[in-house]
Amino acid sequence: MYRDRFLTERLEKLAGSFPAVVVAGARQVGKSTLLQHIYGGRAEIVVFDPVVDVENARQDPDLFLANHRTPLVLDEIQYAPELVASIKRRIDQDRRPGQYLITGSQQWSVLSSIAESLAGRAVFLDLEGFCLAEVAGSTASWLAAWLQDPQAFLDSPPRRLPLERNLYEQLWRGWLPEAATLDLEVIPEFYAAYQRTYIERDVRLLAEVSDWQLFGRFLQLAAALTAQEINHSQLGRELGLTPQTARRWLALLQATFQWFEVPAYTANTIKRLSGKPKGYLADTGLACRAQALSTPDTIAGHPLRGALFETAVMAEIRKHCAALATRPNLYHWRTSGGAEVDLLLERDGVFYPIEIKSKSNPSRRDTTGLSAFRKTYPGLRIEKGLVIAPVPAILQLSEDDYAIPWDLDGKGS
Repeated sequence: MYRDRFLTERLEKLAGSFPAVVVAGARQVGKSTLLQHIYGGRAEIVVFDPVVDVENARQDPDLFLANHRTPLVLDEIQYAPELVASIKRRIDQDRRPGQYLITGSQQWSVLSSIAESLAGRAVFLDLEGFCLAEVAGSTASWLAAWLQDPQAFLDSPPRRLPLERNLYEQLWRGWLPEAATLDLEVIPEFYAAYQRTYIERDVRLLAEVSDWQLFGRFLQLAAALTAQEINHSQLGRELGLTPQTARRWLALLQATFQWFEVPAYTANTIKRLSGKPKGYLADTGLACRAQALSTPDTIAGHPLRGALFETAVMAEIRKHCAALATRPNLYHWRTSGGAEVDLLLERDGVFYPIEIKSKSNPSRRDTTGLSAFRKTYPGLRIEKGLVIAPVPAILQLSEDDYAIPWDLDGKGS
């Protein structure tokens, strides 16, 4: 069963304005399904292969394009990089919008080549796995409502999503579309196959890795360190790698959309601040598999419970931001004294601070980082803070801060 995606409206808007749109993202996040759903009845679709030269696209890209009408969907273009220069020449001769809809699963090489060659001709959309609203069959964004009018959002909050699964099952199941419909008993095998295919295909295309078992252990370590500040020396030391190799392998995870980072906010201040980014494994299902969590219930007592919840919420907010015409800047903030804010959104000169807690009974104590940020930057425009947690309803925690459910819909009550 097809589920509507947050990015559908944004994709159609961009395709109506630019000659080419590139939908990028990890394998199996639904790129092909999205384009087939939107364009299946009005566009030709060509799926490229890492081994077979489909229709001689690599051998003779000009002839390949000449034999296809537009709009044309080019799926997994990293397997036919020779097409990029030919697409550029055709767009230069004909600037009509919506001619080429392109997907890719790697940020390096081909996609970076597209970004350079098709500058001004193509725009990019990053598609990730399902967000919580999509799992529940909604495409309304609570984040968009909050950014538009925080006070109205708090005065008349949206309803909660009608979820069929509890928090731990959703974290354990993860966010890939195929995982949404599988029986729980086969989820571990699904992610084991996903990890093996990812390492043996995607990573091999990007870099020379001499020890694939060691890279698999590196992925496991990255899962254990999700939602923490990145220390390349620590990452390397755990596995006997140099910091340079650890940095390069993290870049591989990021290039294949399995890892994302949130930079530190370090505006001028007399306080000593951490300048390290925080890193997150992109999918909590893969993280649970990498840490050998055998059932959803094991998350409840596991040391990674808080980190997995923070990872899910951070990924959720990124997915909501991707659908906005103007995305906010994302930061985290931490002082040497231990005060921290998990996430800062900055847009139009206004800061929106967020704390993420996995407990169901947050209190005023959980707003200390939000208060410290306000005191450190009295000259900034700072909105009321949110503590996102598995709570049943919005709860005021302090004069300026509120706890909100992690599973809010974007629709009104």
